[in-house]
Amino acid sequence: MPGPIFVAIDTPKLDTAQNLAVAVRAHAGGLKLGLEFFNAQGSDGVMRLKERGLPIFLDLKLHDIPNTVGKAVEAIAPLRPRILTVHAAGGLDMLRAAKAAAPDITKVVAVTMLTSLDQPDLDRAGIKGTPADFVDRMADLSREAGLDGIVCSGLEVKAMREKWPDGHLVVPGVRPAGGGELADQKRVVTPHEAMENGASVLVIGRPITGAEDPKAAIAAIDASI
Repeated sequence: MPGPIFVAIDTPKLDTAQNLAVAVRAHAGGLKLGLEFFNAQGSDGVMRLKERGLPIFLDLKLHDIPNTVGKAVEAIAPLRPRILTVHAAGGLDMLRAAKAAAPDITKVVAVTMLTSLDQPDLDRAGIKGTPADFVDRMADLSREAGLDGIVCSGLEVKAMREKWPDGHLVVPGVRPAGGGELADQKRVVTPHEAMENGASVLVIGRPITGAEDPKAAIAAIDASI
């Protein structure tokens, strides 16, 4: 796998995404493209960004019945993403269908609990236990399904690395020390902490893409880890 920093390109605009890709490519391990970009630009936009030479992480968080998710993964398989996300809460059969339909190059990882959620959110949803408990259950389900790894916050990644030594552990909600506002993120750590605790991949967006100089911002983060 490439370096650990995948830059979250959260924009619907292709030209903006391409400019960011050029700015960060010396230090980025890849580009994370989510629903905002994919819904606006589709597969053609993904292919245009692949031309910039960086691996693509398709963060689509697929979550539906097993047949639908399997067919969706088949549809995007020609894009050959390096990483693809599904929701662990979709269940064992759905996770297995996603993995079976993915190309060999693609690591299918399951989102355990969004980093925009915390304990009160679980309580409101009627989910018993702590965020760590829930992540632990979703990790067990994902591993049983044969997935490559999970997405979890930096608060859980150390325990997940101990549980899943060879798992591909993706950590979003990463903010540099003194990195400013958390926006919609609630469970965050610094890049150094996440890597020290066993992260395979760091997903970092606004501290880089919203910086006055994205190239300098990612260089500084890269140096910190």
